[in-house]
Amino acid sequence: MSQKNETTVLALALLLTVGIIGGGFWWFTNNSGFKLGNTPNQETGSNPSLQDRISFGEKSLTPGEISPVKKSGVQAIAAKSYDQAIANFTAALKLNRNDPEALIFLNNARIKSSKSYTIVASVPIGTDPNTSLEVLRGIAQAQNEINTSGGIKGVPLKVGIANDNDNPEIAKQIASSLVSNSEVLGVVGPITSDSTLAAGTIYTSGKLVAISPTSTSVKISNFSRYVFRTVPSDFIAARSLANYMVKTLQKKNAAVFFNSQSNYSQSLKSEFVSSVLLEGGQVSSEFDLSKVDFSAAKSVEQATKQGAEVLMLAANAESLDKALQVVQINQKRLILLSGDDVYTTKTLEIGRQQAAGMILAVPWHIDGDRKSDFPQKSRQLWGADVSWRSALSDDATVALIAALERNPTRSGVQEALTSSEFSATGASGTIRFLASGDRNAPVQLVKIVPGSRSRTGYDFEPVRSSAIKN
Repeated sequence: MSQKNETTVLALALLLTVGIIGGGFWWFTNNSGFKLGNTPNQETGSNPSLQDRISFGEKSLTPGEISPVKKSGVQAIAAKSYDQAIANFTAALKLNRNDPEALIFLNNARIKSSKSYTIVASVPIGTDPNTSLEVLRGIAQAQNEINTSGGIKGVPLKVGIANDNDNPEIAKQIASSLVSNSEVLGVVGPITSDSTLAAGTIYTSGKLVAISPTSTSVKISNFSRYVFRTVPSDFIAARSLANYMVKTLQKKNAAVFFNSQSNYSQSLKSEFVSSVLLEGGQVSSEFDLSKVDFSAAKSVEQATKQGAEVLMLAANAESLDKALQVVQINQKRLILLSGDDVYTTKTLEIGRQQAAGMILAVPWHIDGDRKSDFPQKSRQLWGADVSWRSALSDDATVALIAALERNPTRSGVQEALTSSEFSATGASGTIRFLASGDRNAPVQLVKIVPGSRSRTGYDFEPVRSSAIKN
């Protein structure tokens, strides 16, 4: 593609981005709980103290201004005025029912000073509030369901929120703090592979179980007897995509785009390359999205010259913008595949027609299992559809609840989860862990198609009969 054409396409993409903000963001804010105009507040700024990073309700960690009634609830719970806090958070949820932080704080306030079992969610709410709120919705839903049904053998579940900013060093500091708090019996998170691997060393030495709902790197397999995950590994996702590419699409030559600075992205890229070779295909070129001189136009042109029929976008959240440049430049000439980090509203908003037909490997889709009652329950609770991150976070919380029912101690939780007899039923089906700490679960392929649910004009739709199990 000429430099003039590249400039024209990127300019159109920029105009498209500006044009959709008004319309597409209605659905985005309604489904994410994130409000326009939010800016990091003092508590979730660049360098808050460790104490300011963890909350059970006495402070809000969500960036930006919160409603006056929610602020009153935070102040009430900090003052141990639990009845007032209950009233305030109940009112706050009537204003914004899609706020998982408010629901968690409400359930914590209801416990008052009674005995409870405590778990903590480690999420990057200060730097990635939208993804964090998706995760917190799953945790909040599981907490709400167990507490409103009588608790864990009569004992309610208390949930704390820790802001790790997706910074491995901060995640380690939070892990050390949680390990030293004997009341904490389990952790949901961290939610990225780099932070999970970093903090996992601390959780292991402190013998505190951590279950990541979204970390997929193959390095986490057999990493620790205290680190688990409810999301399938990149090995499963890559194998599913490679199989679909060669067997279903009848394509043999792919180019891969990845971020060399991301453990997740490198893991997915490597597993995909290996899986394509095993299927009898080849990866003719690899492009590093993190390079300063990366050019979407030059990369697509080079991939095409080398015979690529498929572009695999193994991008992570930080490199998504560059991956979407590739989508725009490609102009639907080559088939697009991608991993779960590309499964975002932003991809639908920016990619639109150019992204139509893209195949993504995700752990779960709301329409993937028509027998599950989780989609209906989540819609009733939040007033909107939830993502795979919410479902897998619900699963992580349900797994901890099931382990606590067996033996509500740190060692008891770990022994329960490692038992070959352990199983629980979560949002995405049966939860069982392999000896590696991995979940024995399928991957769902989805396709971007024209649709109205997301309010962007495009939706993710399940590709039937695509699940591949471990």
